Amino acid sequence: MALVYKFQAFSSFSVSAQNCNKVTSLITNPICSLHYKNSPFTEKHSTERYQRDRWLYQDQVELSQYQSSPCSLPSDSESVRENDIALQLPELKKLLEVLKRKRESCCGNDGDGEKCGPGNVFLVGTGPGDPELLTLKAVKLVQKADVLLYDRLVSNDVLEMVGPDARLLYVGKTAGYHSRTQEEIHELLLSFAEAGATVVRLKGGDPLVFGRGGEEIDFLQQQGIQVKVIPGITSASGIAAELGIPLTHRGVANSVRFLTGHSRKGGTDPLFVAENAADPDSTLVVYMGLSTLPALALKLMQHGLPANTPAAAVERGTTPQQRMVFAELNDLADKVAREELVSPTLIIIGKVVALSPLWPLSSKEASCLMEAV
Repeated sequence: MALVYKFQAFSSFSVSAQNCNKVTSLITNPICSLHYKNSPFTEKHSTERYQRDRWLYQDQVELSQYQSSPCSLPSDSESVRENDIALQLPELKKLLEVLKRKRESCCGNDGDGEKCGPGNVFLVGTGPGDPELLTLKAVKLVQKADVLLYDRLVSNDVLEMVGPDARLLYVGKTAGYHSRTQEEIHELLLSFAEAGATVVRLKGGDPLVFGRGGEEIDFLQQQGIQVKVIPGITSASGIAAELGIPLTHRGVANSVRFLTGHSRKGGTDPLFVAENAADPDSTLVVYMGLSTLPALALKLMQHGLPANTPAAAVERGTTPQQRMVFAELNDLADKVAREELVSPTLIIIGKVVALSPLWPLSSKEASCLMEAV
């Protein structure tokens, strides 16, 4: 029961009346849905998140008190995170005990007296958002799992497929707020697997493309837990197909590169862009690059990528809330700012963007055309 022992070691996770009052206030007046209400994904502190995970709070919070009135983000996000975990801990411990007893009961019925082994963990990719892009294997696992740990970019439509007896646990991350650290996610996966559960780790896109799936596999395998990966359609493929952009095209782009736009220190400067990334005969797809786009575009042009290179930025691609901006590289950041695109936004840079039937239409014309398809 790695999770229980690990969390008990943190004094900040003790459930006190003061902590309960803090988080009860947060949950009954969740961070405003004014910004999140049209999101196809699970946003931090949204009403939908707490309703979906309400089993975790049943002893502390009456969820019928949900309100959608205006509210503000608490200034101490780390305190909110730790207190939220403190509230969840009692129900997590109960669930682990239930799973353990269930496993022992099943083993006892076998009559062979052998010790039960741990459960399995499945890393399941859910694609960029459209539930119809899931693989058949992913759907089957989502429907039969005992416990599902899901990220922010697993769409609400996908979560509707979860079996009625399964337990959902949000472990999403967004800029400035991680509901769970990566190490805590590791411990959760291990604890549920050790209790004999069928554990599904739901990730947007593909688990092994900027999804930290490799870290989870490595950790669990070192603990003797079997891990299987169910691939998903990564955002680059799904969104490019939605816009009619071929990521490679004979005579135009002979390779495609996936980059992360994240800054290591959370600033506005992107990760180092190697000179050979600015290849006019290659397509660049940038994940998580919205905040660093101005600096990224400048570095690419400094390394020799033509300023008039076609580019596109796509917010919430493949979902009904999809929005897009088409522009040449030197104008892309300004146009994205004017349109006020929000995360998640995928950026595609390269001559192949001009092969899209939506180029060079304006963003509004392109959106109207997509709605008519």
